[in-house]
Amino acid sequence: MRLKGKVKSYIREKLNDGKVIHFSLFDPDKVDENQVYYLGKKLVEAGTDAFLIGGTLGVSQEKLDKIISSLTEFGLPTIIFPSNVNLISSKADAILFMSLLNSDDLYYVVGAQLVAAPIIKKLGLEVLPTAYIIIGHGGTAAHVGKARVIPYENIELILAYSLMARYMGMEFIYLEAGSGAPKTINPLAIKAVKSNVDDAIIIVGGGIRDEESGKLLASAGADIIVTGNIIEQDSEKALKIIKEIKSMRRK
Repeated sequence: MRLKGKVKSYIREKLNDGKVIHFSLFDPDKVDENQVYYLGKKLVEAGTDAFLIGGTLGVSQEKLDKIISSLTEFGLPTIIFPSNVNLISSKADAILFMSLLNSDDLYYVVGAQLVAAPIIKKLGLEVLPTAYIIIGHGGTAAHVGKARVIPYENIELILAYSLMARYMGMEFIYLEAGSGAPKTINPLAIKAVKSNVDDAIIIVGGGIRDEESGKLLASAGADIIVTGNIIEQDSEKALKIIKEIKSMRRK
């Protein structure tokens, strides 16, 4: 079942029901394409709400399409998490149309988006307008995207970027600690954004390795929590984290 054109309403409906949403992130370069279906089935049974598909390095179009096709069978949204214009596929339902707001390179703020926009239009992908803000560790995404990474503890600056994003009309604010981050986004930063940025959907990812960290982010006000590395490294622990997140109600 495809959900093209219905992903944003799907997300809004779950949020309106008071649910914390969980996204499972698949990096096509790191996951065994022959195991995707079986892993996806476990994630669905644990309660994940949608699949993000994307990676920073080494992703081929062929493998991207195969991963998306395998996950489409579960009837949950498949959403592209792009690092560049090579990560666009007609197989997906939607794409995070992201601007890396704290990049020093205009290519990652507006350049790649300019190139991608006509392609997205032709493919008929639903667009989720997203501010991407890299904080703390940052990982490979920060290095490749030339981000001026915001310190974990600089809540004032995180809030300023988030307000800017909302005033520019972006509906989703993705606070990213980076793949393999030693810790998560500061819950106090999430609380500040939640309290001061009206009608924005807050996505949080990076550094989530156990149930307690997922619970803290949900309690702080994260609307959508993304886990990726832990799915690749310890799928059983990932399932426990998902179940904990899905037991929470939105703040």
